Amino acid sequence: MSQRIIRRRTVAPAVAAAAVAALVLAACSSPAAQSGSEAEAAPGITDDTVTIGTHTPLTGPAAAGYASISAATKAYFDYVNDQGGINGRTIEYLVKDDGYNPATTQTVVRELVQEDEVFAILNGLGTPTHTSVLDYLNQNEVPDLFVASGSTSWNQPEEYPWTFGFNADYVVEGAALAQYAQDEFPGKKLCVLGQDDDFGSEFLEGVEQVVGEEGVTDFQVYSVSNQDVLAQIGALKTAGCEINLLATINGFTALALGTAAKLGWFPQWFSSSSGADYPTLVEYLGADVGPKLLQGFTSTNYLPFSPDGEWVELFTQINDEYNGGAPFTGNTVYGMSVGYLFAEALAAAGEDPTRQGIVDAITSGDLQGNGVVPLAFSADSHAAYVGVGITTVDQGVQDFNGATYSVEGGSVTAVDATPVALENEGVPAG
Repeated sequence: MSQRIIRRRTVAPAVAAAAVAALVLAACSSPAAQSGSEAEAAPGITDDTVTIGTHTPLTGPAAAGYASISAATKAYFDYVNDQGGINGRTIEYLVKDDGYNPATTQTVVRELVQEDEVFAILNGLGTPTHTSVLDYLNQNEVPDLFVASGSTSWNQPEEYPWTFGFNADYVVEGAALAQYAQDEFPGKKLCVLGQDDDFGSEFLEGVEQVVGEEGVTDFQVYSVSNQDVLAQIGALKTAGCEINLLATINGFTALALGTAAKLGWFPQWFSSSSGADYPTLVEYLGADVGPKLLQGFTSTNYLPFSPDGEWVELFTQINDEYNGGAPFTGNTVYGMSVGYLFAEALAAAGEDPTRQGIVDAITSGDLQGNGVVPLAFSADSHAAYVGVGITTVDQGVQDFNGATYSVEGGSVTAVDATPVALENEGVPAG
């Protein structure tokens, strides 16, 4: 099955306004999506296929860090399809480029729902982008599965019953990193550099849950529209920061480290998983200096990306065979893990899946996923992971260092990692 990827240019202001207006009208006038009736087939479901879609930045400021995710997900689905699919159905994944532009996100998601009639939206990427379609998808009762963002917005079951997160949220990541800093480096001055949206503010909230407001020496923000963080890095240096905690996407993680190095400043760097993929960071920083600047780099993760792990072995094989041997990075593991979780949910939804049926399968609490901490989905929680492991880069290898934390109710607790074993060659059974 061939991959269908639709690339788009950024929408001009006038066109964007028209798109927003059309979106509002669509939400009001289009028939509500089928909500679980067994009497008629769900949108996107035929006897032998299930069609789903996503919005993601294949172009624009976030493309270099994240464009490879959807390709990895698609490669996993192609692998599953060659094994017979899920309950006899192959998975068709429609990938549409939104350029990390919320106006474009609205346009392409409306196309996926109304024109392509997808069964579900899977792993829509970005906090500002996906926020722009959150109401639309829930009003139309479209399963909005495993959003590629750590915003807590996706975990609001009463307001958004059709939406589920995938990433450990930013509060969890901030709290876990702050606790690790206190446990391993007590007394050091902690500072935060964050994106100027929920990413930065919620990450800071997590840090402050552990150290309090007075425990953050300085807090600086950046905008993805401005590729210059000299002022922010200069302020952190002046404040005497010793450990900088980053709520940054990959490009700005590299920009922060590179800018600090130009200033002759080499503090410790702790990062959210959203901006911590080692191969991607080396690509940004350059193979000559990247490994040196990233020695000791600390971050969070909740997926099985250890180089000698059985999931990585499988995903490497899939990447080689179905993804054209694209570079194997943390994004590869992320994208294939998302695909696995969707396949597991689809299998659990039964031989005649409905939109309500797949939501019921997720909230049942029976899904395992493939993380290093248990999934947290339930009727009362639409958050996937409420814990993370801590990773460290040592001599060019990024791996878990043995510290794992659960973050619930404002409390951070050290726990043992509980990796999910690989079964059935990575293809969920119905």
